[in-house]
Amino acid sequence: MSRNNAGLSRERIIVEALHIIAGRGLGGLSMRRLGDALEVEAMAIYHHFPKGKEQLFNAIAAYVTTARVVSGLAEGEGPEEEELPATGIEQEDSEQVENLPWDQRITAWAEAYRTRLLTYSGALSLLMHRAPHTLAEKRTTALLEAALEEAGLSGDAVVRGRDALLGYCLGSVGHQVRYEDREDAPAEAEALARFLFGLRALLHGLTR
Repeated sequence: MSRNNAGLSRERIIVEALHIIAGRGLGGLSMRRLGDALEVEAMAIYHHFPKGKEQLFNAIAAYVTTARVVSGLAEGEGPEEEELPATGIEQEDSEQVENLPWDQRITAWAEAYRTRLLTYSGALSLLMHRAPHTLAEKRTTALLEAALEEAGLSGDAVVRGRDALLGYCLGSVGHQVRYEDREDAPAEAEALARFLFGLRALLHGLTR
């Protein structure tokens, strides 16, 4: 089979890796299988990820955790900002989000982050062991901390509140995915309603 490396990019590699993870699980991803899916030699992937599978895993984690509302990745961690798919809040709406009241800003971010995590739920296990240092992470931190300070929190309470929100989103999505194949699993509208109910309860508790 003739293999052409033309058009191979970091984003194309990451997206194809996510397709494999969705179908075969994280353990089913190998550089050889990824090369076959992309119709390139495995060594072509190492041109974009010279440190191998661990670097690819870090890039996948960065890609998955970049909600559109806080888009942006450090160089070498994933696709460029303009290459990110339009999930969650559109980039052109980000300024409007910044002008919302503090609780609505957090809710907009949380919904966009939830959508992103559900879209790539096969990679959730990666996120339990990796916290990518990216521009998106910095923007998320700034967004959440500014909102919590506006709500009246200060000092350690801001950092604790930020971590509680991040943990809630990741845990809530993990809980939904774990039960999604059960007969009594809620429809998406109800799952979202439960997510927002818990989020409101958390925000209420943080500001009491």
